[in-house]
Amino acid sequence: MQYLPLFFDLRGRRVLVVGGGAVAARKLALLLEAGADVTVVAPVLGETLAAAPFAGRFTWLEARFDAALVGGQRLVIAATGDRAVNAAVAAACEAAGLPVNVVDDPELSNTIVPAIIDRSPLMIAVSSAGTAPMLARAVRERLETLVDESFGALARLLAGARQRIVARIPDAANRRRFYGEALAGEVARLVRAGREHEAGAALEAALQHEGAARPPQGRVLLVGAGPGDPGLLTLRALRALQEADVVLHDGLVSEGVLALVRRDATRVDVSKEGGGPSVPQSRINALLVEHARRGLTVVRLKGGDPFVFGRGGEELRVLRGAGIPFEVVPGITAAVGAAAYAGIPLTDRDVAAGVRFVTARRAEGVQADPLAGHGASRDTLVIYMGRAALQHSARTLLDGGRAASTPVALVENATRPAQRVLTTTLEELSREAGGAPHGLSGPVVMIVGAAAAQCHALHWFGRAPQPLAPALERAS
Repeated sequence: MQYLPLFFDLRGRRVLVVGGGAVAARKLALLLEAGADVTVVAPVLGETLAAAPFAGRFTWLEARFDAALVGGQRLVIAATGDRAVNAAVAAACEAAGLPVNVVDDPELSNTIVPAIIDRSPLMIAVSSAGTAPMLARAVRERLETLVDESFGALARLLAGARQRIVARIPDAANRRRFYGEALAGEVARLVRAGREHEAGAALEAALQHEGAARPPQGRVLLVGAGPGDPGLLTLRALRALQEADVVLHDGLVSEGVLALVRRDATRVDVSKEGGGPSVPQSRINALLVEHARRGLTVVRLKGGDPFVFGRGGEELRVLRGAGIPFEVVPGITAAVGAAAYAGIPLTDRDVAAGVRFVTARRAEGVQADPLAGHGASRDTLVIYMGRAALQHSARTLLDGGRAASTPVALVENATRPAQRVLTTTLEELSREAGGAPHGLSGPVVMIVGAAAAQCHALHWFGRAPQPLAPALERAS
């Protein structure tokens, strides 16, 4: 181990920065955040250091470096870009027994400034001993996905209760178990939900009942998997997949997303297919409650966003009634993902002032056509779950007043390698075609409106959009 990792308390301590350029400005910002009393020595200040954000926050010594300047400093940073000057700074610090960091020059440094993840008071530092700073940054980026902002609030909460925890649980092994339960259970969940006061009460309750037998307490994370591309998962969704004991997933969730689930988690396919084999919603509800009551972390993984045609509200009402704690992790909904990857701006001040999301599928027991009343609108219309009813949807909109020439884009397998975009008009789409609807077999999002025509000019992902008629001829 070439370097021993340490954390310096620089609040009110004197720190010298040698250099007045952009690199010095980056180090100065970090030092000021740590509360250091910083002096910058440089003949000239660059534009960044002279700008308003730094005004009055440091002392500028308009001079060249002199070895006497290191006296009384707690830390010295050399950032001049001139190796001879940097070497003189390093030599002066070595003679005085001071820590010195020469930016991007590990040979002259005896101290390294690491890549930092700041979740104060929790701090994580990553260093490659100055040999591969880009690698250290890459590791930091990965850690950023695992340690969200709530860890800072959780650390403050535990710090405030530390003395009471030690007094109540003197045995170190039992304390470790208690902390582990707090970090993985209800306390951490409430902090992530922004309910820190309730989290504090839950921590105190757990402390008072320490040692008493308690039934296992599971939870459910309702997670949006996005439209298919694993890169569109949110960081919180990725963390949830790594925390899961059980994952109940829809058929629309891509294999790429499922591959990110923790390896030893149980995966249960609870697909619902219109007109095909399906897992009843009542069975899904029962599975959520059953697994959570066994003390497990259950992820209910839904394609797109769970609150946009995903029955997320229905499932949460069941969980609330059963007393099961839950969280919701939004996802990029299919409409947004399909439009973006097809090059279709859902709103455009020239042609579409608004956007509407609607499903082509009737809810159980509902006779009214969900598309009725949308024909007269000039907003962009995005129709979900409409693959089997494309002609009906087109006729309904025509009957409602939409122009026959209105552009339509059919986006199949949106955001996935097999994505296909077919373009047509409402009039063309309303015509009958035998067999499978237009040769489409994957999930389809139908986008109606003038904005849909922009996919020809703005497409960027996968194959270029194709007219529907040639596609029909090939399918037949």
